[in-house]
Amino acid sequence: MPGMENGSSNVSRAEEIKNQANEAFKAHKYGQAIDLYTQAIELNSQNAVYWANRSFAHTKLEEYGSAIQDATKAIEVDPKYSKGYYRRGAAYLAMGKFKEALKDFQQVKRICPSDPDATKKLKECEKAVMKLKFEEAISVPESERRSVADSIDYHTIDVEPQYSGARIEGDVVTLDFVKKMMDDFKNQKFLHKRYAFQIVLQMRDMLRALPSLVDIDVPDGSHLTVCGDVHGQFYDLINIFELNGLPSEENPYLFNGDFVDRGSFSVEVILTLFAFKCMCPSAICLARGNHESKSMNKIYGFEGEVRSKLSETFVELFAEVFCYLPLAHVINQKVFVVHGGLFSVDGVKLSDIRAIDRFCEPPEEGLMCELLWSDPQPYPGRGPSKRGVGLSFGGDVTKRFLQDNNLDLVVRSHEVKDEGYEIEHDGKLITVFSAPNYCDQMGNKGAFIRFEAPDLKPNIVTFSAVPHPDVKPMAYANNFLRMFQ
Repeated sequence: MPGMENGSSNVSRAEEIKNQANEAFKAHKYGQAIDLYTQAIELNSQNAVYWANRSFAHTKLEEYGSAIQDATKAIEVDPKYSKGYYRRGAAYLAMGKFKEALKDFQQVKRICPSDPDATKKLKECEKAVMKLKFEEAISVPESERRSVADSIDYHTIDVEPQYSGARIEGDVVTLDFVKKMMDDFKNQKFLHKRYAFQIVLQMRDMLRALPSLVDIDVPDGSHLTVCGDVHGQFYDLINIFELNGLPSEENPYLFNGDFVDRGSFSVEVILTLFAFKCMCPSAICLARGNHESKSMNKIYGFEGEVRSKLSETFVELFAEVFCYLPLAHVINQKVFVVHGGLFSVDGVKLSDIRAIDRFCEPPEEGLMCELLWSDPQPYPGRGPSKRGVGLSFGGDVTKRFLQDNNLDLVVRSHEVKDEGYEIEHDGKLITVFSAPNYCDQMGNKGAFIRFEAPDLKPNIVTFSAVPHPDVKPMAYANNFLRMFQ
């Protein structure tokens, strides 16, 4: 029976390819691992392990939508395969969908009642869901909520005589202060709460006054540097400033979202960026990323880090200030810069983006959500998002958006790239990512883009990670989530 021989050779070949995929996974080459698991699945789609393994690789690349799809497929192939439920539960968890995660971990426990690991994870998940229910029960409706800023008067906070760190004299944040603060941070010293409050409250007033879409004017002969995600990697941020100069009126920067979470120096990053903007508003522009939100900060470390280094009041204050961050920028009416990407409908005009009421937590659909979450895809049209939020959009979508708005280029961030950047969509879209060796394990370079006026040709500079103190990424994250990393 030649067909049977062919079938068994496919099965053994698939197993060989799966083993190669496992090796790629161990070497943190998750994209390569996904390609290999895909080949194994094409040869033998009835092996639940291949689907579950590919699901895990998607999770590592933060493609939680794809991870959920693959884990669901593993469960369909073998409803008794506990790892399928486990992988899906972990992906739901990473998206903050605790209730869905709980159902999957309950199923793992049913299949493996005596597995201590399954018992422990189920307990943690139950705790997280209870906490969530409690928070929902005591939360005040949006309309009745008062700003936490109303209850803070930093002038009344005493600075102890033994405090030897950076100080703001009076109301003005100076370059000397910012340099001293950065030096203190480098040496793992904290900033006094009085000055941290002063910076964040000043920032709150400044950001509230900005539109949802900010126009940046770069005069002829001048330049602007655009950076992508920094994700709490303070020592790499310092390295960007060493390579490209400190932010100033003559050397302005645009940081394109995701300043915090993942990396464990997020407080240092956000206070540094905010302090530079207080020092000189035109020296630095800041855009909101999908991680400048309560749901992400709860899971990926920023909330825990703020509690540990500052206080509970700061958790609320940062959450509020993040809602005031602009959603996108346009450089010289030609370059559109946004954290995530474009839209599920054609015909969106810049005026529609200006009109977004951004003072809220990001919704799960609509223009604001898509600006923060979407990703480009290599083929035309639109598709579902790998992340499970937003969408994927093709080069034709990019081209039409640029034509409709008389623009030349889209610059976005939001995705790790091996070289720190990637040029797609016939050169009309550039991804820039500025967190090298992301999460201390991806091995990627970081990049930033310098635009010189008038021609605004993108000059891309790449750089490698620099050493940092031995504090692991996600050190302050939800304990529960760390179990699954």
